[in-house]
Amino acid sequence: MLTLIKNRGRVLGMNARNQKYIRPENPPAAMRLADSKLLAKKTLRQNSLSVPKTIKIISRQPDIEKLSAESLPNSFVLKPNRGFGGAGILIIFGRNKKTGNWVKADRQQVTLEEIKSHCRNIIDGNFSLSNIPDKAFFEERVKISPFIKPFCKRGVPDVRIVVYNKVPIMAMLRLPTEKSDGRANLHLGAIGVGIDMATGVTTSAIYKNKIIDSVPGTRLLLSGIQIPFWQEILYMAAKVQVITGLGYLGVDVAIDREKGPLIFELNARPGLSVQLANLAPLASRLQRIRGLKIKTAKKGVRIAQDLFGGDIEEEIEEKSGKKVIGVSEVVEIFDKNQNTHQVLAKIDTGAYRTTICESLAKKLQIDEAIAFKKVRAALGEEERPIIKFAFIMDNHRVHTEAFMAQRGDMKYDIIIGRRDLKKYIVDPDKNTFMSREALNKHKIKIKKEALK
Repeated sequence: MLTLIKNRGRVLGMNARNQKYIRPENPPAAMRLADSKLLAKKTLRQNSLSVPKTIKIISRQPDIEKLSAESLPNSFVLKPNRGFGGAGILIIFGRNKKTGNWVKADRQQVTLEEIKSHCRNIIDGNFSLSNIPDKAFFEERVKISPFIKPFCKRGVPDVRIVVYNKVPIMAMLRLPTEKSDGRANLHLGAIGVGIDMATGVTTSAIYKNKIIDSVPGTRLLLSGIQIPFWQEILYMAAKVQVITGLGYLGVDVAIDREKGPLIFELNARPGLSVQLANLAPLASRLQRIRGLKIKTAKKGVRIAQDLFGGDIEEEIEEKSGKKVIGVSEVVEIFDKNQNTHQVLAKIDTGAYRTTICESLAKKLQIDEAIAFKKVRAALGEEERPIIKFAFIMDNHRVHTEAFMAQRGDMKYDIIIGRRDLKKYIVDPDKNTFMSREALNKHKIKIKKEALK
């Protein structure tokens, strides 16, 4: 994977990041602000940026003794004020009605005494940057947005955006896993998914430093996910830089299902795994904007999308070895005599198996069933035949075993399911269209052939 990135340019290393960007670009006062979660939240809130609500701050041992079952909500996040790398964060998802204990993402119960003990560890500085005494605070737990809920079993996902010189230069979606214990940190076992800066659509993904196509243990493709509020998220990240004075930083944004984008945290020393998730080096992007005079956050967002989104499709294809396709594609289907016929297909990552119209299959004489399988349909359960055939999509030949169903009244004669999309990345903003006249002629021709 690193070889793929190096072929596109020089990978930014930790030393180069510190020497070229963090030390010269981040003044001490700005670093102190970023290192204090509570101070950062206060500053962002004062500048009209949305952050999760703070429920309670614990700064002294007597404050811990005042904690009671009634004083804490059913769900919350307990954080160290000066923690880093996700250390010391306790995420509570609910409360057990029988025992009254709180419940973590892994369903383990947490008692009031254990919460108090965790607060003591935080105050003693066990999770702080320099092991100095710290503050603990309880924060509202973000409610997961429906668009991303299927992709993470536990925890709250977020979007990490690296910003430099007011330009959001690279971003990734971070998905918590069971291994990461509900936290969106890649070094703890979360999934990192690269994002196209122009469109906000996910591209490549990594898990445990390996490239993956889908969520481990599922068939859910990680490419082609549209991040909602994308323009707003980019603007928020760039505005944070203007407000804080940090010239180089990472901004973590979570999307609450009711409140929309919320700034989770600021990181004055963002890790470098974002370049692995995107299969692209940070160094080349940083060099392109170094020294530019950018006055506003809005201008920075426009530059980001112009510079790092214009040729994204070619870059993705070259780096991942996969073709980028849209939600509709013209495919060439082979008939019984190995002649090809053009058809407009719908790309559906929600369907596992490809489906072809029975009339089209009969016309092409590829309607011989090799198996039958019961499926749920609009009118109840039905048995559908499975047939074998091949098609060409974006100059690549695909051999498939597809359902055959009557789709005469539907717009598409064929739906391509994710079983046949392993060599493709789906971009929802990319569409291929046949003219309405050509499509109608094609469907009329199919129907006439079926009636003969």
